[in-house]
Amino acid sequence: MIEIDNKILSDVAAGFTIPAKPDILQALQDELNHEPELYRVADIIAADVATSAAVLKIINSPYYGLARTISDIRQAVMFLGLENITSLVTGYLLKQAYDQSKCSLPLNRFWDNANDIANVSCIIAQHLKSPLPPENLHLIGLFHDAGTPAMAIRFEGYTHLLQEHRENDSNPLIHKEEMKYKTNHAVVGYYLATSWNLPKQICQIILQHHSNDFFNASNDKFERSCFACLRLAENLVHVARHFRPEPQWHAIEQRVLDTLQLDEYDFQDLKEDVEEYLISSH
Repeated sequence: MIEIDNKILSDVAAGFTIPAKPDILQALQDELNHEPELYRVADIIAADVATSAAVLKIINSPYYGLARTISDIRQAVMFLGLENITSLVTGYLLKQAYDQSKCSLPLNRFWDNANDIANVSCIIAQHLKSPLPPENLHLIGLFHDAGTPAMAIRFEGYTHLLQEHRENDSNPLIHKEEMKYKTNHAVVGYYLATSWNLPKQICQIILQHHSNDFFNASNDKFERSCFACLRLAENLVHVARHFRPEPQWHAIEQRVLDTLQLDEYDFQDLKEDVEEYLISSH
């Protein structure tokens, strides 16, 4: 488990260029905090053409399995609810937050991978006996590595560390980051998530997403289930990209499947759906 305190957070604030919370997200959160009205939330989103178009595209994607097309932001807000529509908007805004000209990491490729993990998380949710909100899973999938671009902006040569890790990933990336930079992308991502006022449970999953002992440390069933869903999605995408499981997968595989109540038949059925998605989307 990663331990965090105010000094660690103040060091991140002082040393990193963290994207400021977008005005539209602040407006949505302000509305949620003061007797929110559906139509006002819809108007805030609809005022930004790019954001409203992105939300409609996501909600009409196959991962939501809707029987009819949602063509209006007010319909989307009524269908998803206030908090869930805010999660979708937050995920979209995150992908716009980093400036490629300041970042040595190829952001298009980075967000494509994050988007795959987010979408695979939603596919997993369709196979679960106990439902999890796909909006939350999508947000976790996008945000879990969101500290990585900030690391690439802050540290010259960080992309070389990532390349070395791809070639030899037996040692977790956060350990290599700690040895070289005295911090890691999970801590930076946690700071970003908290500064954008994401739900505390999601912030914890971002912070601990490399911590195999999170299953034992968390007493929150929803937290553990979302964490398990993320780890399974990461592994399925990793297998598709590299033709082998993530190095840490075998240590947590059974715990992940037990937490999500997936038996071997369920798991094989799920893998087929994920493989079909990854083939069709690339």
